[in-house]
Amino acid sequence: MNTDALPMKDAAPNGWRGAMRRVMTSPALLVLAVALSFFWQLGTLPLYDLDEGAFSEATREMLVSGNYITPHRDGEPRYDKPVLIYWLQAASTQVVGFDEFGLRLPSALAATLWVLALWLFVRERLDTPTATLAGLTLALSLQVSLIAKAAVADALLNLFIALTFFEIYRFWATADFKAGRRFVLRAYLWMGLGFLTKGPVAVFFPVVVSLLFVLSSLRWSKASALALWYWLRAALDPLGWLIFLLVAGPWYLAIYLDDGAGFFKSFFLQHNLGRFAGAMHDHGGFPGYYLVMLLVILLPFTGWMLSLFKCYRSAWLDPLDRFLWIWFLTVLVFFSFSGTQLPHYLLYGATPLFILMARHREALTHRWLAFVPPLLFFGLLLILPFILDVAMVVAPRPYEAILFEEARYAIKFEYGLAALGGLLLTVLMLRWSSPPLWQRLVLVGLVQTLVVYGEVAPLLLNTLQAPVKEAALIAKQTELPTVVYRTSMPSFSVYRAAITPNRAPQPGELVFLRVDKLEHLRRENPTLNLGRVYHRGHVALLWARPDA
Repeated sequence: MNTDALPMKDAAPNGWRGAMRRVMTSPALLVLAVALSFFWQLGTLPLYDLDEGAFSEATREMLVSGNYITPHRDGEPRYDKPVLIYWLQAASTQVVGFDEFGLRLPSALAATLWVLALWLFVRERLDTPTATLAGLTLALSLQVSLIAKAAVADALLNLFIALTFFEIYRFWATADFKAGRRFVLRAYLWMGLGFLTKGPVAVFFPVVVSLLFVLSSLRWSKASALALWYWLRAALDPLGWLIFLLVAGPWYLAIYLDDGAGFFKSFFLQHNLGRFAGAMHDHGGFPGYYLVMLLVILLPFTGWMLSLFKCYRSAWLDPLDRFLWIWFLTVLVFFSFSGTQLPHYLLYGATPLFILMARHREALTHRWLAFVPPLLFFGLLLILPFILDVAMVVAPRPYEAILFEEARYAIKFEYGLAALGGLLLTVLMLRWSSPPLWQRLVLVGLVQTLVVYGEVAPLLLNTLQAPVKEAALIAKQTELPTVVYRTSMPSFSVYRAAITPNRAPQPGELVFLRVDKLEHLRRENPTLNLGRVYHRGHVALLWARPDA
């Protein structure tokens, strides 16, 4: 008999089961989850390259130059993203200091507001326990916590996308254009801020999803035809577009006046249309890429999400469920056919999954479906030393073998203990038959957060990035002219606190490079007399001795 299927487990109002349910849907637990997932270890680990280093260096150069219009990285315009995240990072570092914590704080705060916006919306549409549970799954999901702790624009963008969609549904539920217009105007405000964060994606998905949602309910009745008319009025609302332009327009005009058409050609044509048309920076994939990545980014709630498909057909009869499914599926299908594919793109459509999982928590009745994904995750973490042993042998490039060796060497007893503890606790949750599965998965989510940010993230970032930081601080101390050679690790410039040109060194200069680039440097510049200043793992800092 499968005791997990008994509904009385979650419905018990009294006794320890009732107390357990109250704890698992308590706002205090949600606050704890947010603190662990978004703020714990926020400033203790070095910035990772490429993304955090690039954003942080652009922010540093903005503060140094006083140019708050055109972001620059190592002296060259950086057209990858609009300006809002740089402004927020600049403000944050001016208040709390220019360091990892100050650079990452805007993302952590944005993710916290994302949880709060979700909680308020679900409480308004459903109830407080469901709202708290939706917030817990959001905060404890692996990919969400990763972007919340990163000095990049993604947490901020997801906040504005979620806010926009919540306003869209509130407007639809009002069923009266005049009474619901305030929601329309707020949606334009959030889209304007999203457009100032990452561009067209903040407008594209709300427009497409809202139209598909209205069309999905059309039965050519008077009410449905009126809903379509309301959608058209909202989509063409002149005051709404004025708000949008007042929010986003001034900076876009300013960068055109400051830098000409360069940003528009690079950002809109290359970084938007170009990313969809082809793979950029070798971030290609395949049509099923996001079906695979969905299983990873939602850990440890992968099985919970899969359980939703058993109630997929009936969900279309409920307007809120139908809205959430259309939101998720639109994002999934669109990016599945994009030339450039990165895991965090799918988060634009993940918010509705957290709401659906919380609302339909009783649909999760199969314990193996629930616990196999986190068991596999902790199992892989436990055997990571053996995986690295094999990777060192089969690595196609020497510097990768060095990285694997460094990571293997860095694994200490505490890491193995944490991975084993996570695995054993997950097994315990699997065998514990009394609380509902969703309650046990929330506990596994807390354990996953402790293991990932207590041991796994420090292992990876200290292996990859601590040598870069150490080399940069040495170069900064010497005060010698410094360049990088065929190496894209912009956090070096952040920690060195200076622009670092990417070229071959001249005599008397320091050069920072990845170790596999050293042979290229010597072959192209045979007269250089290079001396080692610093070498650790996959990077080195060399001095081109002056000519005798």
